Amino acid sequence: MTTFDIEIQLLAAVIAAACALPGVFLVLRRMAMMSDAVSHVLLLGIVVSFLLVHALGVPRNFHPALMLIGAALSGLVAVVAVEILQRSKLVREDAAIGLVFPVLFSIGVILVSAKVRNIHLDVDAVLLGELAFAPLRRFSFAGRDWGPQSFVLMLPVLCVNVAFVAIFYKELKLATFDAALAAALGFAPAALHYMLMTVVSFTAVAAFDAVGSVLVVALMIVPAAAAYLLTDRLSRMILWSVGIAIASAIAGYWLAKWVNANIAGAMTVTLGVVFALVLIVAPQRGLAAGIVRRFRQRREFLQTMLAIHLFNHEGTPEEADENRRTGLHEHLRWPPRQVDRVVDWAKNSGLVEPRGELLALTNAGRERARGMLGGR
Repeated sequence: MTTFDIEIQLLAAVIAAACALPGVFLVLRRMAMMSDAVSHVLLLGIVVSFLLVHALGVPRNFHPALMLIGAALSGLVAVVAVEILQRSKLVREDAAIGLVFPVLFSIGVILVSAKVRNIHLDVDAVLLGELAFAPLRRFSFAGRDWGPQSFVLMLPVLCVNVAFVAIFYKELKLATFDAALAAALGFAPAALHYMLMTVVSFTAVAAFDAVGSVLVVALMIVPAAAAYLLTDRLSRMILWSVGIAIASAIAGYWLAKWVNANIAGAMTVTLGVVFALVLIVAPQRGLAAGIVRRFRQRREFLQTMLAIHLFNHEGTPEEADENRRTGLHEHLRWPPRQVDRVVDWAKNSGLVEPRGELLALTNAGRERARGMLGGR
């Protein structure tokens, strides 16, 4: 493994972790599309900042920082606009997002085409980024090489995100699950919301140059959505989300290297594959668990129906006919093979026992039937 490989993987891991942390709260607040809106609106902020710094004659050394701030502010403008439309009660949140970000993104495109035509804007780089070029842009200070510029930028962003979640963990948890209670207790959920959106905006801006808008959205939403399927505890969901994001980013890099593809695109595909696997095998909410759960519920229901049938005819003149195993398919209208399966399940569960040609309830079977019949 070369130094080049290590630097790209470290950068990918830092970006993945930084995006996954605020993504957890976006998913829990049902604001997943907000990350998409913010990542698209960044173009407007970048273009406006570019025009301003050149019009004001700002020294070149300050250009990156000012453009970073401008892009983040454009994300906050989008958030505020969505909030205003939503609070008007005239449109829902998803519709508000769909109204705001295409307009702001289109304004950015118009400004690019009208004011900065001499600047080459690669659409592929905007959408997918190119991590392979990140190690080539170095950050030097005091005569020393500190690594790729993107890594030097993203590492403080990750630290800020970790600090934000750690310091405001209780407040974020309460405001996310019960905003009314948070307001009643004086936690200012609106302020927390804008703080979270500020974190989302700065994270998206910082990661935008290296990985593009598509992977920014994927890293914010997919790991958190997968983690949501794996646990019910917020602390564990955060850890799962960060772990899935980092593992998918590193695996995606090696996939890209293997198939000679765009790195950010391969990472996004890897995230999708991981989510699909989690969707299938998640212990409580996965598709496989749902199939098993429905099978068990059906099995329990059929055993209960058998117990009730035997209980209703126990000690009656019809018991010899109604409770005879070979006649159950006629009385319960079940296929013979289903009768055999249900009887075997009930015997293994200790609900019935054979007595010659008849099936008799055990004490456990009798209690279950009596409980379902209201204690008769």
